[in-house]
Amino acid sequence: MRAEKARAGAILAVDTSTASMAAAIVSGGEVLAEVQTMAERNHSVHVVSNIKNMLADTGMTENELEAIAVGNGPGSYTGMRIAAAVGKTLAWAWDKPLVGVSSLEALAYGAWQRGTGAAGDSANGGEHWVVPVMDARRGQVYTSAFAMAEGTAWRRWADDGVRLMNVWVDRLEERLRGQAAGTVGSLSLVGDFSLHGTEAERLKRIGEAAGVIVALQPFAQEGRWIAELGRMRLEAGQIENPHAFAPNYTQLTEAEVVWKAKQAGEAKE
Repeated sequence: MRAEKARAGAILAVDTSTASMAAAIVSGGEVLAEVQTMAERNHSVHVVSNIKNMLADTGMTENELEAIAVGNGPGSYTGMRIAAAVGKTLAWAWDKPLVGVSSLEALAYGAWQRGTGAAGDSANGGEHWVVPVMDARRGQVYTSAFAMAEGTAWRRWADDGVRLMNVWVDRLEERLRGQAAGTVGSLSLVGDFSLHGTEAERLKRIGEAAGVIVALQPFAQEGRWIAELGRMRLEAGQIENPHAFAPNYTQLTEAEVVWKAKQAGEAKE
């Protein structure tokens, strides 16, 4: 995508926490360039070349960028590290502010902006809930939850974390039952839940019983929403130290679990 004119104040955004490598250059709400590739194992090979291509396509240089926004997970352990490493390096080399954005929030926000929330919160009255999910293996998902209603701000009501999908659906059911009638009008489960279809369908039935419209919306990460949320964080002064910035792993790798257990054992001796 070629912009007629590259403008100062643009944000370069990148996220590699999912199977979708999402990157974009956004300025003043206008998407100047955007890349989305579905090749999880090749993120490290293509991320830098894709960034270079976007800059070339827009005719921009690093001097015209205002900040770097990075999707900091949760998600693929290796994938998160790729985006974080690239973002930290560019922020340091180009002397640009670095902001971290929850990959789950960007997934939810993007799905809502793409149309879920535009009609969702008014289709059945009340709040519209957006619940993003990414597969985390062994019946688990990376997930969180957000809400939006007409005249109110986008808000988070559940932290990013790793949860068993069936337990998470149980929790959503409990929360729906605890709401006053009409408080929640609709709920969208967004992201990649292809391996959790049984629980997704159960959530739909739970919604029907509670009088809540439940939509199942497959959605892949898009760089423009990393950039938009990054802009919000930048304007709020939520800037990261590029030397200390780390992804939100949410859970330890197997090697780290073994190492910590060993350290704990040695400390008791």
